[in-house]
Amino acid sequence: MLLDKRVKRKVRGTSSTKGRITMKRLALVLALTLSIALVSAFALNAEAPSPSNDDGPQLNGTTLTRPANYREWIFLSAGLGMSYSPAAADTAPPFDNVFVNPSAYRQFLKTGTWPDRTVLVLELRSSQDRGSINQSGHFQTTRRGMEVHVKDARLPGGWAFFQFPEGHDTAVPLSGKAGATCLACHTDHGAVDQTFVQFYPTLIDVARARGTYKPN
Repeated sequence: MLLDKRVKRKVRGTSSTKGRITMKRLALVLALTLSIALVSAFALNAEAPSPSNDDGPQLNGTTLTRPANYREWIFLSAGLGMSYSPAAADTAPPFDNVFVNPSAYRQFLKTGTWPDRTVLVLELRSSQDRGSINQSGHFQTTRRGMEVHVKDARLPGGWAFFQFPEGHDTAVPLSGKAGATCLACHTDHGAVDQTFVQFYPTLIDVARARGTYKPN
């Protein structure tokens, strides 16, 4: 009987020891698994490209690829029937929507100026006055084209204008009389650098606070 009790105590002690060893091993495995997961996540974040580094102009020489995801960028303003020269009233005035790449926008908020690799997109859309339940005013319909204003040190003069008719995915800078006219107008009338910030209400106060706003 005494031997049986000793054997039983030994068996219980062995089982308890094995249990503690098993729990320690399990805790060690879990700790190692968690450590590997954390290291992997850190590595993926470190390798992932930052949006601020890849939203600039996609240039091949001076040929620009049309920004594919510009409607996910920062919306600056919209206009209806705007013209920089006297013109007869249009019964179906076009809308224009302005977007800018996020990295340039964030830099503008800090400095009041546009950094290198700024991309400003002017989207042109037709308008309609009657449709569905609308009985007055105008709403936007189909896209008519796109104009892009780029600041990039790789371009002659640092700035260039591009036009993208519907169906075109690449464009070269405007040149000749058209390019000279755009450059002169933006240089003479742009409120900040060569851009019409005077039409972007959320940026006017920013530029004024940074001392970069040129009153008309």
